[in-house]
Amino acid sequence: MHEEPMTLVLNHKQIQQKIIRMAYEIYERNASEETIILAGIRGMGKHLAVYLAENLEKISPIKAQVAEILLDKEDVNRGDVSLSIDISLENQCVIIVDDVLNTGKTLVYALKPFLDAPIKKMEVAVLVNRSHKLFPVTPDYTGLELATTLSEHITVDLSKENHSVHLH
Repeated sequence: MHEEPMTLVLNHKQIQQKIIRMAYEIYERNASEETIILAGIRGMGKHLAVYLAENLEKISPIKAQVAEILLDKEDVNRGDVSLSIDISLENQCVIIVDDVLNTGKTLVYALKPFLDAPIKKMEVAVLVNRSHKLFPVTPDYTGLELATTLSEHITVDLSKENHSVHLH
């Protein structure tokens, strides 16, 4: 079995720069907010939400609360979608965070825990937007727009010390 060639798209330093820029954009658009909920989709979305929260709190007075959206990314239309922590969503600004936006399907299902909540505003932040829209989801904050074919894959790794985004 041969390994698929992988192309480094973003290295650790570039990812850090994208996250800092996204945090500034979030602050600019939400400067009047005292608190923002960053709801990261299970896996790398949660890691990205944590990094965005850390950077947002460094550059602004906004308190960033991180929650994890629990769902099965392999089979999003089955099973429960829930939040990892019990938090009040009333009159809150919520930003759903994921590593890669492919078709929008995962993000659409990730909205489920918020549908009955009286939230003030909802936005979407992704590190990489592949723009293969099958669902009406457009990110408000994007680290990188990347035109890819449907057969290509993007791998984001924010779990190790040396972050990376690869195309294969």
